[in-house]
Amino acid sequence: MKKLFIALFPVLLLSACSDVLDLNPTDAISSEVALETDEGVKQLLIGAYNSFSASSLCGGELMRNAELFGGLDEIVWLGTYEAPREIYNHQILVTNVDVEGLWVQGYDLINICNNVLAHLDAVKEADRNRVRGEALLLRGWVLFELTRFFGQQYVAGTSNTQPAVPIVLTPSASSTDNAFPARNSVEECYAQAISDVSEAETLLPVTNDVFATRYTAAAVLARIYLQMENYEGARDAADRVISSGKYSLLPAYAEVFATDALTKECVFGIVVTATDGINDMNTYFSTLAYGGRGDIEIRQSFLDLYDPADARKALYFKTANRWRTGKFNNQFGDINIIRLAEMYLIRAECNLRLGTSVGASPLDDYNKTRQRAGLPAATSVTLDDVLLERRLELAHEGFRVHDIKRLRQSVGSFPWNDPMMVYPIPQREITINPNLIQNPGY
Repeated sequence: MKKLFIALFPVLLLSACSDVLDLNPTDAISSEVALETDEGVKQLLIGAYNSFSASSLCGGELMRNAELFGGLDEIVWLGTYEAPREIYNHQILVTNVDVEGLWVQGYDLINICNNVLAHLDAVKEADRNRVRGEALLLRGWVLFELTRFFGQQYVAGTSNTQPAVPIVLTPSASSTDNAFPARNSVEECYAQAISDVSEAETLLPVTNDVFATRYTAAAVLARIYLQMENYEGARDAADRVISSGKYSLLPAYAEVFATDALTKECVFGIVVTATDGINDMNTYFSTLAYGGRGDIEIRQSFLDLYDPADARKALYFKTANRWRTGKFNNQFGDINIIRLAEMYLIRAECNLRLGTSVGASPLDDYNKTRQRAGLPAATSVTLDDVLLERRLELAHEGFRVHDIKRLRQSVGSFPWNDPMMVYPIPQREITINPNLIQNPGY
C-alpha cells in the first residue's frame, strides 16, 4: 500500500516522517505491542493517519471521484481506466474497484481508530486526550465521507431515514467481530460523525506537531454542518478556524498549489515525497510533463465562468489542444485537504443565508478570495455570487458532487436525489454480509 505523510504546517519534521515510513502494517503488529503499551497504541494511531492518506481516501481518489461524479459540466474523463469512467458516466457496476476501495479503506481506518480508542488505558495520561481526539476525528471524518457517497443527501427538517452505511464503534480483532452490521440511517451516521468530531475538537490541542489540531476538527465540523444545511453550526465552526489566527491566505493563488511543503493557508493536508509514492491528484489531473497521466480535461465552458482578469484562470494551461488545471503540477507536491479559503466562503454563505455577520460581513469574506484573485473589491454580494465564488475558488478539489446535492442541482440528466447519485454497496460486501441492502437501481 502506498504510504503518504500527513502534515499541517509547512515545516516538515523528518523524524515524524520516518515514523510513518517505518510503520509496520497494522495487522502485522502483535497485540501485545499494539494494544498494551503506550508506544504500540501511538504506532496504531500513526497507522490510522497512514490509512487516511491511502489512494482510496485522501491520497487523491476521494476528491478526484467527487469531481468526476458531479463534473459533467466542468471536466471530461479521457482516461482508459474503467472504474473512474463508470463514476463519471453514472454507470457504476457493483464491482467497481474505486467504490470498493473507498469502502474497504474507510472501514480499515475506522477499525484502526476503534482499536486505539479501546486501549487508551495504555497511553500515558498526559497524552491520552490528544490520542483520543485524533482517533475520534479520523473516525468521524471518514464516516461522514462514507455517508455522503453511499447514502442519499441529508435533507434538513426531515427524518433522514434513508440508509447510509454501518456505524461500527468497536474493534474487530477477527473475521467474526462486527461481521454482519446493517446499514444505519443517514441521520444516525451524521449524528455519530458530529459526536466524534465535536468531542475531538474539545480534546485536541491548538498545535500538534504535524498532526490534527483543534482547528482541523472545527473545519471538518464546518463541512459536516454545511452539508446538513445547519448554517449556524457551519458558520460558527468556520469562524473558530478563521478567528484562531493560525492560518492566512497567501498573497498569490498559484502559490497555494503544487508546493513541496504545505503553506500557511492549509488547515490540513498531505505531503508527498519522492520516497512516499505519488500524488493521485497529480496522476489524473496533470499531464505527462509534470508526472501525470493527463486523464482529465477542463471544459472551455467552465473556464468561461472566470473573469478574464481572474488570476485563478491563469493557473489553467493548454496542451495538445486540451485545457488542464495547474493545481497539481508537482508529482511530489502536497495535497490540500482543507484550505482557509474554504472557511471564508463557508462563513460568507452561512452569514448571508442567516442575515448575520458573525466574524465578518459576508461581503468582507467574499472579497477575501476575490481580491486575492486580482479582482476589484465588490460593493455588494448575493448568495449566487458566493456560490459561484466557491465553485471558482475550490474547483477540482473534491467539492463538486457534494455541493450539487446540497444545493438541489443536477448532473446532466441526473437530479441531486436520483438513485444513480449515490454509490452502490460493493458486491463483495453484499455477498459476505446478508444484512446489507443494496441501493436502488443497482
